[in-house]
Amino acid sequence: MLGVLITLDEIIDNHASLKDHWTLYKRMVKSVRHNPTKFNTTDEKLRPFEKLMMMLEGRLLDGFIFQNCVEQVFDDPRVSVSKNSAFAEEFAVNIRDYVMELESRMGEVNEIDQRYRFVGACGLYVLHFQIFRVLDKKLFKALWDIYKKVPCIHLIGNVVWFPNNFLTTKMPNLAQLLDRKAQSAVGPSQTAWLTARTQMLTKHRDIQTYSTQVSAWMVKMESNLSRGATLMEDLNNRAVLFIQGLLYAYNLSHLVRTVMNLHVSLQKPMTKTAVLSLCRLVELLKAIEHTFHRRTMLIAESMNHVIQHLSFLALSAIGTAKKRITSDKRYSERRLDVLSALVLAESALNGPGTKERRLIAKLALAVGTKMKSFKEDEMNGLSETMRKLEVISELREKLRGACDCSFIYWHRVIFPLYLTDVCDNVTDTHRIHYMFGAMRDCVVPMQKVRHLNSPQDLLDAFDKEVTMQVHEHLIDPLCRAIETDLRLQIHLHLQLDDRNPFKVGMKDLSHLLKIRPIRFFERDINIKATVEHYLNRTFYNLTTVALHDWKTYGEMRNMAEQKYNLSLMESHLPSQTLEQGLDVLEIMRNIHVFVSKYLYNLNNQIFVERTSNNKHLNTINIRHIANSIRTHGIGIMNTTVNFTYQFLLKKFFIFSQFMYDEHIKSRLIKDWKFFKENHMQTDQKYPFERADKFNKGIRKLGLTPDGESYLDQFRTLITQIGNAMGYIRMIRSGGLHCCSNAIRFIPDIEDIVNFEELSKEEGLSAECQAAAKNLDNVIGNLAKNFAEGTEYFKMLVDVFAPEFRNPKNMHLRNFFVILPPLTVNFVEHSISCKEKMNRKNKDMAAFTDDGFAMGVAYILKLLDQYHEFDSLHWFQSVRDKHLTEKRQVSKQTGGRGDEKLQQTMSLTVKRLDQSLQEFDLLHYSLSSARIFFRADLTAAEEKEEKDKAGPDTPTANGDGASGSANQTSASASSAS
Repeated sequence: MLGVLITLDEIIDNHASLKDHWTLYKRMVKSVRHNPTKFNTTDEKLRPFEKLMMMLEGRLLDGFIFQNCVEQVFDDPRVSVSKNSAFAEEFAVNIRDYVMELESRMGEVNEIDQRYRFVGACGLYVLHFQIFRVLDKKLFKALWDIYKKVPCIHLIGNVVWFPNNFLTTKMPNLAQLLDRKAQSAVGPSQTAWLTARTQMLTKHRDIQTYSTQVSAWMVKMESNLSRGATLMEDLNNRAVLFIQGLLYAYNLSHLVRTVMNLHVSLQKPMTKTAVLSLCRLVELLKAIEHTFHRRTMLIAESMNHVIQHLSFLALSAIGTAKKRITSDKRYSERRLDVLSALVLAESALNGPGTKERRLIAKLALAVGTKMKSFKEDEMNGLSETMRKLEVISELREKLRGACDCSFIYWHRVIFPLYLTDVCDNVTDTHRIHYMFGAMRDCVVPMQKVRHLNSPQDLLDAFDKEVTMQVHEHLIDPLCRAIETDLRLQIHLHLQLDDRNPFKVGMKDLSHLLKIRPIRFFERDINIKATVEHYLNRTFYNLTTVALHDWKTYGEMRNMAEQKYNLSLMESHLPSQTLEQGLDVLEIMRNIHVFVSKYLYNLNNQIFVERTSNNKHLNTINIRHIANSIRTHGIGIMNTTVNFTYQFLLKKFFIFSQFMYDEHIKSRLIKDWKFFKENHMQTDQKYPFERADKFNKGIRKLGLTPDGESYLDQFRTLITQIGNAMGYIRMIRSGGLHCCSNAIRFIPDIEDIVNFEELSKEEGLSAECQAAAKNLDNVIGNLAKNFAEGTEYFKMLVDVFAPEFRNPKNMHLRNFFVILPPLTVNFVEHSISCKEKMNRKNKDMAAFTDDGFAMGVAYILKLLDQYHEFDSLHWFQSVRDKHLTEKRQVSKQTGGRGDEKLQQTMSLTVKRLDQSLQEFDLLHYSLSSARIFFRADLTAAEEKEEKDKAGPDTPTANGDGASGSANQTSASASSAS
């Protein structure tokens, strides 16, 4: 009882918030006293209430509960307690014996709950002093020196009791008993004990010792408690085994509680290694409790037999003592009292080992052991048997007290460190269940709180905190680590990081996924299911962002199943089985961006991205367009042409403004006049020097911040127009490709069966006839699109040509004159882009740009200036110019042995060959592009050809899907 009072005092002293709130409450009562009517009370009611508050504060909140108890007056007119010397001597003897018994086992391996009873023993000593005012220096020294073995005693929660502080406070004459040196040695001794224990934990010595001992004990407990040679031996072995498990539990509990709370009391920080070692001890503690729980049936079966066996041993010892007493014929009252006490002890032990019977037997033996009724060895044996009987009879209660880890609530800051270690060091992952068992012990005290209206709020907050920490420090890092590992496994060929296990280490994360669901509060924390949900959600969301990555996530899903045994779901997205690259709708809505960011290749009919921040360039070909049309329907083709038409309107407006500029127009008129006047001297060929001079001279009109001249911008404009026409060509080819793939299932396109008529002949239902009619319409639409195809080029020529050839746009008539300097500008640009392909910085690098040739061919068709451009014989002039320069270089190097001159001339020849090759490629591309617009035939020739072909045969006007490509290849081959 005195130990309970001491505990209450310590709780109040350590509860700072209780004192603070009590102070606030007293202030509130004082404010009520100043104006009682406002609070619907009277001054007469407040005075008794204030007296009651003062009484409660004096008795409870000041921490003097124990002091008030021991300082009360025990003397009575009828009985004088303080003057009773016999009682004082008996009291002192019992305290001395009790303390000696406790001291012999405190801090030892066979300690159970002796330190908690030591608190009561100190209270008894103070009570004895308060009553009799007698100081037993030897006993006090024994009480004081206990700090050398046990520096402090953990009572409850985060409350720690220091025996030396208690004796210093409660014993006023301490100076008579101890010198200052003895008093000052307490603090350093506590610090030294804590340091030594922490070092033992850090070096894992205690961990290894306790792990070995507890593991061996658990193996014995799980071995069905194999029987001994005799029944007595078997029962004795079981009793020893049960007690041994309880001793291990108490040793672990005392060590963890003392180290943790002493760190807090002394304000000493703990290292991460020490924290993890303490967590390991907590796991061992809960492992002992779970082992007892698993073997409950076997323990219950053995318990009564073990108690009977221990009672039999005690009764045998008592029977021997009785015979010794009765054999002495001398009679005395003391001898009779001893014999009666032994008879009473026998009666108490002849029955179940209840608390009352054991208490009576203990009191009876306190008298029955007098007068040397027992020999020394018999007395030791009887004492040991009674201790075993007490432990076995209260095994469940003592085990619950030893394995109670509710104190973890006050040290739950270590939980995130523990979870992080479990995730980082994937070993013995099953032990996490033991730590959650310790966290569950915190729930029982919280359910008993009285300072809240309902403890549910406290429980919900604790549940939320623990769950958040589990996700933040264990599950989320595990999810990210598994996802990263899957990505690295799938992209191993890219060598994204150093996967050398000797450098980065190896962790088998699958062990964490094999942890059984963890029970916490009213739900299970299933780590594997959570990881599966995370990966399902991540793969689905990332697939919706980048549909082309569906295959990668499918491979990651298979890898997760093989490596981690994770059952992931399919993404269930519209399956990305059609490789369509950039979608037609996206290109159509951003046609102005597309023509500037992509380069066109005429012969392969493909668009290549100009530049990219990635290591790869996107490409778009006929198959992509066909798949995109298959996704959106054929109707998207006409819409794309309409958008392109709107785009061309804006570009042609800029084109007209450039040609209307006075500087450009006057220069073109001047050059055309020069050519007409000197065509005989130039052999009907436009001079290369004239074009080169125009290209260089226009730079004098000004440059953009990027260093581009007006002619560079005009070239870019024509290239973008040509890219738009190339895209239209690809749309038509893709449409034909899509139609051919769709119609390949029709056996004979020339003889298509009418399903509607057949269904009517068979007398099928109206629904079947309607379905047959829809089928006929679909097949007819496919056949029509496949046979004819829309001539988009002819449409775009017809819609712009009348306006271009209108007399009010006479400033456009000299467009063909600007083509020679424009081609020179294009060739210089093309050579520069191709040279950058071999450099490390590939900004503005390109290997194809046929949009320029496509744009020139289209604009010449709109202006009907093919014959005017051909009359310049420009490309023959370019070839003559380059061949002439090469001959001159050959003459200069002939017969000379100057090595430096030879190198210079070799570079000059190489440059001339490269320039001539680029002009030839441009010539071939332009000739191929002219085929698309049938520009090589005059109007009369076209009419004559149409008359010969007949009215039912479609003209070859338009690009043609496969035909255009064949003609392009044929043209390029013939030109070369």
